[in-house]
Amino acid sequence: MALIVQKYGGSSVADIDRIKNVAKRVAKYHAQGDQVVVVVSAMKGQTDHLIGLAKELTDIPSEREMDMILATGEQTSIALTAIALHTMGVPAVSLTGAQAGIITDLVHTKAKIRNITPEQVHELLDAGNVVIVAGFQGQTPDGHITTLGRGGSDLTAIALAAATNADLCQIYTDVDGVYTTDPRITDQAQKLEEISYDEMLELASSGAKVMQSRSVEFAKNHGVVFEVRSSLNDNPGTIVKEETKSMEDVVIRGVSLDKNQAKITLVNVPDKPGVAATIFKAISDAAINVDMIVQNISHGDGNKSTDMSFTVGKADLAKAKSIIDGLHSGIQFGEALADEDIGMLSIVGVGMKNHTGVATKMFATLSSEGVNIEMISTSEIKISVVVRLEDGERAVKAVHAAFLEE
Repeated sequence: MALIVQKYGGSSVADIDRIKNVAKRVAKYHAQGDQVVVVVSAMKGQTDHLIGLAKELTDIPSEREMDMILATGEQTSIALTAIALHTMGVPAVSLTGAQAGIITDLVHTKAKIRNITPEQVHELLDAGNVVIVAGFQGQTPDGHITTLGRGGSDLTAIALAAATNADLCQIYTDVDGVYTTDPRITDQAQKLEEISYDEMLELASSGAKVMQSRSVEFAKNHGVVFEVRSSLNDNPGTIVKEETKSMEDVVIRGVSLDKNQAKITLVNVPDKPGVAATIFKAISDAAINVDMIVQNISHGDGNKSTDMSFTVGKADLAKAKSIIDGLHSGIQFGEALADEDIGMLSIVGVGMKNHTGVATKMFATLSSEGVNIEMISTSEIKISVVVRLEDGERAVKAVHAAFLEE
């Protein structure tokens, strides 16, 4: 008998037929004597629908109230999944994140898990039940509902696997595993048998939609080995685990394109100490993540000024722009320009640590395709560039061919 945590994404529970399919899969594990904890997302499209309803009222709704409304998406899914199992004669109990003992910090819409006390989960499992937990949500120590940000159901599953000392953690989605790039962009994408935490983390933070980046980081920190696989077939998936020596033989593991980035450019920013700190402290205090930052060389003989650009998620653009506008009178920059028509293209691989010329090859490939690079960011195992959104998929195909189809 094993304790298994399984996570099913929105596409896996998109409608009643798919919920029945999930229930059949879960029932097989229960029938062979395994204890099963199932984490489910909201039905596909439901979260966007709920966000749309709120934004019909205001462009920037209360984050506390957004958590209240968004949490209902997962609660619908867990109840329907439990009912589907009941019709098969399988005992099942659904729990909200709070009922499962998930305690978070106080940041609404992007809360971090602080602690999990899974006593009720264990009690229900020991009584023979399948336990179905709402992903993406928890509660503050004083009882306010919070959500964990986009893709937070992955984090719920990984955290529950760690907290319950699960024997196996499976992340079910609508693809067979982790691919070298999005198969919808090129049919040359190849499924990976294994990938390191660091590579998966970089791909996830760069727009690969298979996993949420915080969940991968949590898995790495707690040593949770997990498998990404399809809920639509029984094919083996991709194992995500600690880096091994053999992984370094592969220079580039994958190519990703993040279409959900936006760029803010501040024109004629005074070039003096403390200005950047003021800007990015205000952004940070609002729990907005900044990815790339580029500052131009100062110009002007007297009062030196510079242009500064940085990227944020599109979902945070209106909020970030509002914060920047509020700083205008104090900093006295020229203007703030917002640009949503960008994409962030990234290549990732632990082998980059021991191989030279990777950036040169990437830039030359984009040049040959006539793709202009607007911003560049690098780490030990990742190179990212900002390109025009209309060039994004064409750039991915060219870079994937250059590095992974040789």
